[in-house]
Amino acid sequence: MRDVRRDDPFVVDGRSARWADHREARRAELVRIARRTVHHKGPDVSMEEIANAAGTSKSIVYRYFSDKTGLQIAVAEAVVLQIQGALEGVLRVAPTPRDGLRAMVAVYLEMIESSPHVYAFVTRDGSVESGGPLGHFLDSVTHLVALPFARELSDHHDQRGELATPNPARDSAPDTAPDAATAARDSLAEVWAAGAVGFVRGAGEWWMAHRGEPGVPDRETLTAQVAAWLWAGPVGLLARERFPHTSTRPWEIR
Repeated sequence: MRDVRRDDPFVVDGRSARWADHREARRAELVRIARRTVHHKGPDVSMEEIANAAGTSKSIVYRYFSDKTGLQIAVAEAVVLQIQGALEGVLRVAPTPRDGLRAMVAVYLEMIESSPHVYAFVTRDGSVESGGPLGHFLDSVTHLVALPFARELSDHHDQRGELATPNPARDSAPDTAPDAATAARDSLAEVWAAGAVGFVRGAGEWWMAHRGEPGVPDRETLTAQVAAWLWAGPVGLLARERFPHTSTRPWEIR
């Protein structure tokens, strides 16, 4: 008698799908365990320690990750997806562009302070630099950080009559070239955001290395100051152009 289970491709596909699901679930579990182990034991934790924490052997771990770098990248992907979701969340509810920028700075500093070992583990060896395995993460974060500045530029040009309010229907229509002023605004926003991301990373890493020393601010103070410095540059210039007689100093913390 013919074995239907052997001949039926849908049965084989079903088994393959279940195996793929199982493998993905086990891989995700190992990533969670590795992240927790790094958090408690430090960024130099060994693969053997991670395997022990997972109740398995190194050879099993290597079935899911080619080497320690592969595991590092997997952990980093999980971390940056969490950060990206948090950044998008605070940006959606921020009442003003400046509040959005400050909230995003706060998310980053809270993350590195809450788990410095994991941060060190996922950023070592240039994994999140441009061209590195997670370089796309910096690009996406740069775009997110650019949004508040782009909104401010848009509002500024709207008030001066230099740039019409963006029309989604018009902008998304096929064969329609983007408005030159809009393209220039977006490019400026991306340039500023790329610098802002680097500045926040540098400031945060310096702060982590000097926390507790005399005169070093706490996280809340640093968040406010970094956001004020970022906002003071290009956006402060726009504010001074828009309100030349205002007494507000754009670099002040608020």
